[in-house]
Amino acid sequence: MAGILYLVATPIGNDDDITIRAVHTLRSADLVVCEERPEGERLLRRLDIQKPIETLNEHNEAAATTVIVQALQQGKSIALISDSGTPVFSDPGQLLVQRAVAAGIRVVPVPGASSLMPALTVSGFPIDRFLYFGWLSPKKERRRAELRLLIREPHTVVLLETPYRLVPLLRDLTDVLGDRRRICLAWNLTMPDEQFYHGTPKSLFEKFSGKEMKGEFVLLIEGSRSGR
Repeated sequence: MAGILYLVATPIGNDDDITIRAVHTLRSADLVVCEERPEGERLLRRLDIQKPIETLNEHNEAAATTVIVQALQQGKSIALISDSGTPVFSDPGQLLVQRAVAAGIRVVPVPGASSLMPALTVSGFPIDRFLYFGWLSPKKERRRAELRLLIREPHTVVLLETPYRLVPLLRDLTDVLGDRRRICLAWNLTMPDEQFYHGTPKSLFEKFSGKEMKGEFVLLIEGSRSGR
């Protein structure tokens, strides 16, 4: 009888944001698969859990997936975690899920902390429908082309980006949107210094220009259906 693959969400910043169910799942699993071993070991150590650990990341995904699927087929219960947040979502693991589904192995999500829902609810924008676009191109011209398409979107748009590209992104948004649309920047979600910034691309570009920002962020763009 095949085992179960659990996709266990972990805290995105605040260590207290782990569910009781996630802890129970990690304790009962035969094996924990993490993105980076030091992060996985840190989490288990903090929870006082001792389990065998293997890694699955962008460098070994194909080979690790084969080994993990074989272990699942042998009846092992395996918990997949990422460095933070929900595994597979903007993190390695999709190939593993695809192979597990194809092999008829049960895949169980264990939800938890997320950066998307808090950012959406605090934005003040309509969220009955929204578009999650994720990561824009790191190349300036392609990124601007993507933004020109996104400004036609009638619903709230959700973007993720690395801290060092915040100012270039705000500059591009300013050039593409100017003051025609509002944006919301959700910074360091769940952390003690968590901040939410509301304004236009231009106002936030002027605010952050010249500053070296550290920490993760989610950026939301107001949809065009507001008439702007």
